[in-house]
Amino acid sequence: MFLLMRILNWGEDRRFDEMRGNMGKLVVFWTFQAVWVWTVSLPVTFVNASNGGRLFQPADVIGWTMWVAGFLIEATADQQKLSFKNCQENKGKWCDVGVWKYSRHPNYFGEMLLWWGVYVASLPVLKGAEYLVIFGPVFLTLLLFFVSGIPLLEASADQKYGNLGAYRHYKKTTSPLILLPRGVYGYLPKWCKTVFFFEFPLYSRNLPQETTV
Repeated sequence: MFLLMRILNWGEDRRFDEMRGNMGKLVVFWTFQAVWVWTVSLPVTFVNASNGGRLFQPADVIGWTMWVAGFLIEATADQQKLSFKNCQENKGKWCDVGVWKYSRHPNYFGEMLLWWGVYVASLPVLKGAEYLVIFGPVFLTLLLFFVSGIPLLEASADQKYGNLGAYRHYKKTTSPLILLPRGVYGYLPKWCKTVFFFEFPLYSRNLPQETTV
């Protein structure tokens, strides 16, 4: 629904600019999307195929709490960014309002959280090798961490705003994923940011080097 609303509002999806004239790229992209959807929904598939009839368990409460939290975070982040971009006064600026004050990619945090919640909620019906459906949320997490998610957006933002001191300060004091107050994250040591908050070096490799006069 959000993607449809965005297309109706903007008239296009810029992510497809390089693909519209290349059928091969489009086929690969849509095939990859189909594989992603199938993989990430494996826990749901096994739950639906189970015999059912089990009692409500703690894993259900934990898993669906994670799902609701993730869904709300992602939906809120997407809507706030859309509203931010639709405001002419914000043209040429990066989004740092709402939940974006606490994470550079809160929508991805919500996406990961909700799918991990689905996996946790499926645990009571899984047996033996069926636990391997953890590959679904793991695949999604790795995809957003290292392939088509955070790295691409970080590189794009660094290219656009990397020479601005305010942007560098935002990046230094704002968590890349997990929601955390800037006053806390900004003072954490570099090793702590990398180990516990996923501030990987590849997210800054496209950041222009500061020059001194």
